[in-house]
Amino acid sequence: MTAKTLTTARRLRRTLALGLWGMTAALPAMAMVPDFGMTATQAGERREAVSSYAVPTGPWRAGAIPVVTAEGAVSQTAWKLDAPGKSTLELLQPLRDQARAAGYETVFECEAQTCGGFDFRYGTDILPEPEMHVDLGDYRFLAARRDGADGAEWLTLVVSRSADTGFVQMTLVGAQPEVAPDLSVSTKSPTDGAAPVESGAMAAAPVMALDAGKPLVLQGLDFPSGKAELVAGDHASLRDLADWLAAHPQAGVELVGHTDGSGNPDANTALSLARAEAVRAALVALGADPARIGTRGAGPSEPVADNDTPEGRAKNRRVEVILTPTL
Repeated sequence: MTAKTLTTARRLRRTLALGLWGMTAALPAMAMVPDFGMTATQAGERREAVSSYAVPTGPWRAGAIPVVTAEGAVSQTAWKLDAPGKSTLELLQPLRDQARAAGYETVFECEAQTCGGFDFRYGTDILPEPEMHVDLGDYRFLAARRDGADGAEWLTLVVSRSADTGFVQMTLVGAQPEVAPDLSVSTKSPTDGAAPVESGAMAAAPVMALDAGKPLVLQGLDFPSGKAELVAGDHASLRDLADWLAAHPQAGVELVGHTDGSGNPDANTALSLARAEAVRAALVALGADPARIGTRGAGPSEPVADNDTPEGRAKNRRVEVILTPTL
């Protein structure tokens, strides 16, 4: 390392230590964590020495999210916070203040629906569940930039929550100090060390979708029109999901029922919940742990296709599986 590079690295370490980051005596000397002001546990991370990263700079609109492509070292870390009663804004505010104190200027900030809801969340690079949980109706995003010694540096924050737990993901892009990861906290995902799922032809789909933190649409489910009872039969997607849950004992899931836009919205919401409950009962009958399976009825509120066509309505009638924090 040259004298110039060493001086730059020391300057960056000092800037971060005084601003956004804080030393924690109980951790190894090089380990640094943001000052959350409450109990926090590192849940996952991703680091790349040199890469490019699409930083969102505006809400999802007209089918796309505006981005700036940043280059340099990429450090992405997720934490779980013991935060009963705390709103996402209360979780974000101190981190935003720390970022400003470290010289970052906010470029874009939004809240769930103003971000673009589902489309923004799944168009943004976020660590998979259960490392980072994002409630589609209750999350906040912030992107900030500062001029570092070797060029532009970017920071993004994604903040969400469940009942008593806060979730924060921080991404740093650009010239960064050589910061060691928090070795005192396991960053293994629930899939690390788990046996591969080989239960049938559909087995790869749950693994690929759920491990990537994306919703999984259960295929082959048949409900009579307006009814919540599953038509009897061999539902391969449910067998595969039950096997996946058995192979990933730390994972929890939420079954979300959806309907098309026909009929009364309130009745459809009730029907979608009842169908999700029927799928849960079928999974439990296959040996799945009921304590790890939640349900929700979204009714017609989250379409994925045009309700004006039969094909679109068929796509909107579905039961999705979403990873949730470990129960």
